[in-house]
Amino acid sequence: MKDAYIVSAVRTPGCKRAKGALKDTLPLDLISFILKSSVAKVPQLDPNDIDDVMVGCAFPEAEQGLNIGRNASKIAGFPDKVSGATVNRFCASGLEAIADAAMRIMCGWSEVTIGAGVESMTYVPMGGNLPRPYPDAEKKEIDLFMSMGTTAENVAKRYNISRQQQDEFAYNSQMKAVNAQKNGLFAEIVPTPAAKYVTQADGTVKRETFLQSFDDGVREETTLEGLGKLRPAFSLTGSVTAGNSSQTTDGAAATVLMSGDKVKALGIKPLAKLKLYTTIGCRSDEMGVGPRYAIPKLLQLAGLTVDDIGVWEINEAFASQALYCIRELGLEKYMDRININGGAIALGHPLGCTGAKLAATLVTNMRARGAKYGVESMCIGGGMGAAALFELCD
Repeated sequence: MKDAYIVSAVRTPGCKRAKGALKDTLPLDLISFILKSSVAKVPQLDPNDIDDVMVGCAFPEAEQGLNIGRNASKIAGFPDKVSGATVNRFCASGLEAIADAAMRIMCGWSEVTIGAGVESMTYVPMGGNLPRPYPDAEKKEIDLFMSMGTTAENVAKRYNISRQQQDEFAYNSQMKAVNAQKNGLFAEIVPTPAAKYVTQADGTVKRETFLQSFDDGVREETTLEGLGKLRPAFSLTGSVTAGNSSQTTDGAAATVLMSGDKVKALGIKPLAKLKLYTTIGCRSDEMGVGPRYAIPKLLQLAGLTVDDIGVWEINEAFASQALYCIRELGLEKYMDRININGGAIALGHPLGCTGAKLAATLVTNMRARGAKYGVESMCIGGGMGAAALFELCD
């Protein structure tokens, strides 16, 4: 099997749903821009050599519908011959897209592919525009359609994750993100054109654009006292709040992958390899525990242990589930390696984009720290976990 080399991994900023800088920017504009930017990072690459573009999207409908993977490729200016598809594994969609793109190279089917992800939670809300859950409440499978917040409450209650622990975790996520912004550590971000509608003196409305260069959901003013005053969001007697949950966010990210032969032919120094990817199922009503099972499966396949991993990106869908997974995996001794620039509680969780977003962040942080191995993992709505192993190139 061939190696799949990452030669570019970038993302847009993540911005708050309905209130942030990207609220008026179409998801097609977001993903087409970051696709084009990912290729521009590799000046030796002729877009004619791109074989296929896989785009993750958790709710591929409305402005994100009609095969956004293909449409974004065309709007990015790629040639007609570059095909595209849309991939949906809910919260792991962006990572699934990268894995699918990598597998084409590993199998020898392609020389150059792109894996990407996009979600505008402003344009297409959580659950989609017309959700239709399974109607038979007597069946056990109704858990598949449970609110993600309720599953986070289940994890907190079943596995004794306290409100204080969740708030402390959320506070640390915010502070790490604040530090990263102040010190320019988000090198994977590409300043992104954003739209806004401005009322003119004559009463007409004009569409204008500006460059957005930072994640706008980071809250420097966060305090433990403030977090402690927030009401539970999903249960009157619960512990999961808006402050210790991930933010609903707009964003896009893309990764360019190449075969070893193509890397050599173009004289490109690759950033990393995608070594392994795996998924696993778990109980739907506690979907947040997914990484606790996906990561051991991944490490067993790789012949590695948690001690071998230099950088982790474990998606913070909710503090309760992230804390549970970290505890059960024996990672508490490595907190300085986990989400080192903050996680989704501070930076947002743009659903179908997140897997691709975390890949760009992980590769950037691996290179900054010189970490040989990095792991990305997340829980997935419906009761699953996904995990991927990346290896740094010398």
